Amino acid sequence: MKDLKALQNGSDIRGIAVEHENETANLTPKQVEKIAVGMVNWLRNKRELVSKHDAGNLKIGIGHDSRVTAESLKQALINGFIHQNIEVIDFGLATTPAMFMATKFPQYDCDAAIMITASHLPYYFNGLKLFTKSGGAEKEDIQYILEHTESEKYSGIGSVTKTSILEDYANDLTDKVRKGMNTTETLPLAGFHIIVDAGNGAGGFFAEKVLGKLGANITGSQFLTPDGMFPNHIPNPDNKEAMESIKQAVLTNKADLGVIFDTDVDRSAVVDASGEVINRNNLIAVLATIVLEEHPGSSIVTNSPTSSHLKTFIESKGGKQVRYISGYRNVINKMIDLNNEGIETQLAIETSGHAAFKENYFLDDGAYVIAKILMLLPNLKKEGRTISDLIATLKQPVETKEVRFKILAENVKSYGKQIIQEMAIFIEKQNGMAIDPENHEGIRINVFDSYGSGWFLLRMSLHEPLLVLQVENDIEGKNQKVFQVLADFFNHYQELNLDKLEAILK
Repeated sequence: MKDLKALQNGSDIRGIAVEHENETANLTPKQVEKIAVGMVNWLRNKRELVSKHDAGNLKIGIGHDSRVTAESLKQALINGFIHQNIEVIDFGLATTPAMFMATKFPQYDCDAAIMITASHLPYYFNGLKLFTKSGGAEKEDIQYILEHTESEKYSGIGSVTKTSILEDYANDLTDKVRKGMNTTETLPLAGFHIIVDAGNGAGGFFAEKVLGKLGANITGSQFLTPDGMFPNHIPNPDNKEAMESIKQAVLTNKADLGVIFDTDVDRSAVVDASGEVINRNNLIAVLATIVLEEHPGSSIVTNSPTSSHLKTFIESKGGKQVRYISGYRNVINKMIDLNNEGIETQLAIETSGHAAFKENYFLDDGAYVIAKILMLLPNLKKEGRTISDLIATLKQPVETKEVRFKILAENVKSYGKQIIQEMAIFIEKQNGMAIDPENHEGIRINVFDSYGSGWFLLRMSLHEPLLVLQVENDIEGKNQKVFQVLADFFNHYQELNLDKLEAILK
């Protein structure tokens, strides 16, 4: 049981699915069959689906991205489910958002859906994301599943049906784009040249089945063919190499827009015709602009490491930014909570690119993000403007730097928390530094006077034994001064690896 618990990664299951150098596989078909038992126990006992299961009508959909271990793990799930009298739909290659939609599309009507993916991690990782009709699984759901893998005897044997969901999902998106443009035109993107970079993940369908169907020229699209070894670059909109690749493709092909997805298409980013990269704070600003045009005064939830300029930008558009704890489930759940409290909150987005709209089931869907941007293009073209013009007033920091310190202490969490708490005491004695009270994660400090104009955030990593320090400044050279004074603080902690900080100071 202990080895299964180690596979929990927040609200997902994730592990090493194939031996790699010194890494031992811990997410094997054998483990996945046990997890299939836990999932059925959870659906019966926590989702109140006992009678449906007993009647032989419990339906679970399974899809996967392009990873090399997808087929073997899928077969393990199917084996586990069939022996528990489950009706399985094998969707084959799919995306994470499409698998959630398998619970919504009436032609499938799945009680639960599983996506086999480990997002942007190297090829030897894999994982499982789980959905029901009400949304994604929570941390406590995954914990229950991994702790309740005792097999029960059920009468009857399940069944397997093979199909594909990507055509239906793409059609749903094209319908939404036309509706968002307020047009019935078959080819509303005729005259636009848009390039897709799928990074050899599962997003290649978007070029032909969405953009092509809407009339766009998709010449120059790259890495659309699924390949679980990811031979060209990591499929990750938060990765500099990946963003440089799509940027060059846009400039070379003189395209109007470049679109990039992560492996399972729950994240995305864009590049405009001039090569301007629109991810992280810039993507948040674009989506905030769209949301605040449609829903004036809305709140927007982000994770904590966003630029101070973003807050100014959102407020200038009449919105309110709520900086919350990192982790896509955390920001999405905060959005849901705020709406339940009567505070209109239309968007939750992390700097990594996970973005969920209230209007789209609170689902982090990279393809829907692009759909929202596509809806703007005809009007922007008429006005002679580009996507980048929407965020022309978003000030960019002059210097940004992130440092990740490995915690060597046995009790990582308590040691990290101790450092963050003692940082607050240290800051109170510094001139030119003040704690930002609008913060829910770690400690955020505004810097001024001799330290320039900026901020830094110190927080625990979600899944690794690390303290993460992010530093931004609007005055060149001042980040270095911030690092120098922080070195005086960090040097007191013997169980913190400071090699990366020392390299910066040199």
